[in-house]
Amino acid sequence: MAVDARQARLRMHWEEGDESVLSLDPLQGHWTEEQYLLLSNQTNRLLEYTNGYIEILPMPTDKHQAILEWLFLALKTFIEQRGGKVRFAPLRMRVREGIYREPDILLVRDARDPRRQNRFWLGADLVVEIISEDDPERDTRVKRADYAGAGIPEYWIVNPLDHTITVLVLEGAAYTEHGVFRRGDRATSRLLEGFTVSVDEVFDAE
Repeated sequence: MAVDARQARLRMHWEEGDESVLSLDPLQGHWTEEQYLLLSNQTNRLLEYTNGYIEILPMPTDKHQAILEWLFLALKTFIEQRGGKVRFAPLRMRVREGIYREPDILLVRDARDPRRQNRFWLGADLVVEIISEDDPERDTRVKRADYAGAGIPEYWIVNPLDHTITVLVLEGAAYTEHGVFRRGDRATSRLLEGFTVSVDEVFDAE
């Protein structure tokens, strides 16, 4: 996201009466990673970090949380029987030096994976993002590049706006589409052999 868009988001929160958010504005571009980690430890807001800038993510809606819960439980049932581990936001993941994201879901196929650390993960085998109305490009463009650059093998983009699930798989340094799944389909994973979900059930989750 461009710098002016981040600043606009901060001003928007101020207009809504969140004075604590405004205090981020004067330091934008100068926050250190450690300051970001300390700040995100002390708030219930979802915060992401990019080279000195802190972005405040929108509060999840009830529908967002219903979809997140459904997918998390489906992945948990599948992967923990196979020795893996799955977590859900808020949990920070360091994409690379200077960049932290908070995916909606993070998964490793081996629960002992050394990237799974306590303060933040250092990567994942699969991540899921549920698109928010405020800025769909955050998940479809910015994070697509972030997660590909981090070498994450599979990225699911769940879009409640058009009821699609896009499954991206890493080919070299970039993602290609494994599939764009719509209502009536079952979304499949290339990474997790045998894992499928009904698109209808995901978006009808309550």
